[in-house]
Amino acid sequence: MTDSVQRDSAVLLHFILKLEDGSTAESTRANGKPALFRLGDGSLSAPLEEELLGLQAGAKKAFALEPEAAFGNVIPDLIQYFSRRDFMQAGEPEIGAIMLFTSMDGSEMPGVIREIAGDSITVDFNHPLAGHRVHFDIEVLEINPVLESDA
Repeated sequence: MTDSVQRDSAVLLHFILKLEDGSTAESTRANGKPALFRLGDGSLSAPLEEELLGLQAGAKKAFALEPEAAFGNVIPDLIQYFSRRDFMQAGEPEIGAIMLFTSMDGSEMPGVIREIAGDSITVDFNHPLAGHRVHFDIEVLEINPVLESDA
């Protein structure tokens, strides 16, 4: 067991993500369930991992990341237009709703309904926080925690 976060550490932490306007985008504290991440597995951006390196259990850190270092910039190609008849089986979509779509390879991808205009429905497949500068407030609870599945 190591006493600080390393490049291959599993880290159990609480986090609060806030946008520039101060609104909370996500919080593990709100639901009382900390998140477990493994550095180096690709689930976190490299700049975010850099912020975690060297932190010890019990450490708290606040920092902000620009869009490209957090959830990426908005990619226009990930905004798609569908016909209303594409939604016949799913029912009438609502603006802001997140729906799962099946891609050509059979994998599922979440998309946010952005606009409904006549027969056209605009779906955004970008991460909901893409294009936003994000403020992180992190508390490291455990480093390389012993999980029940490891026993």
